[in-house]
Amino acid sequence: MGDHPRYQRILIKLSGEWLMGDGRHGIDPEAVRRICRQIQRLRETGIDIGVVIGGGNIFRGFTASQNGIDRVMADQMGMLATVINALALQDQLERQGIPTRVMSAVPINTFVEPYVRRRAIRHLEKGRVVILAGGTGNPFFTTDTAAALRAVEIGAQVILKATRVDGVYSADPEVDPTAAFYADVTYLEVLAKELNVMDASSISLCKDNNIPIRVFNLNIEDNLYRAGMGEPVGSLVH
Repeated sequence: MGDHPRYQRILIKLSGEWLMGDGRHGIDPEAVRRICRQIQRLRETGIDIGVVIGGGNIFRGFTASQNGIDRVMADQMGMLATVINALALQDQLERQGIPTRVMSAVPINTFVEPYVRRRAIRHLEKGRVVILAGGTGNPFFTTDTAAALRAVEIGAQVILKATRVDGVYSADPEVDPTAAFYADVTYLEVLAKELNVMDASSISLCKDNNIPIRVFNLNIEDNLYRAGMGEPVGSLVH
């Protein structure tokens, strides 16, 4: 592995499900530790790191809205779930000696800082990992869209999208064993072929601002570190 990172500033997109470990919901401390150890390795190279975390291990707004909860209220509950996950990540990162700040698009000043773009950039410049919680702060937008938006705002050079599969496929490889793998794919191909990378608004935002997306399997040890260092793991959307 190279000692010189390709990127100076990255944004990591994690789904809340990564914090469950082998459980069906909630937070598994060991799963959090595994993720934080990889983030720690990257931070020790000098890379600025922003993290956007989902909340699906606790509450999934879209699913809840389909089950009878008002969509706006369901999405608000999902935003709160992302704050809980962000606090779990912050706790473990700081136990490992990495100064960390949680900033929420939804003001919860007792627990976390409000998201202010210039303040977030200042934290990054001071070497702190910044966990960006609360989605976009608005209903009807996913945390994928939040990741694309925050990446643009903080000047990230790449989005690292952690998944359970090896990259971008023509279909879900866990369901369809004949799914074709794409090591390299354009934003327009993702949109035209409806490839399951991030939602359309996220892809469009990355395309308009020329932010590549590296999609990789977080289950493979060192993949997050390698992706952050600029190695060609998984798939690249550009």
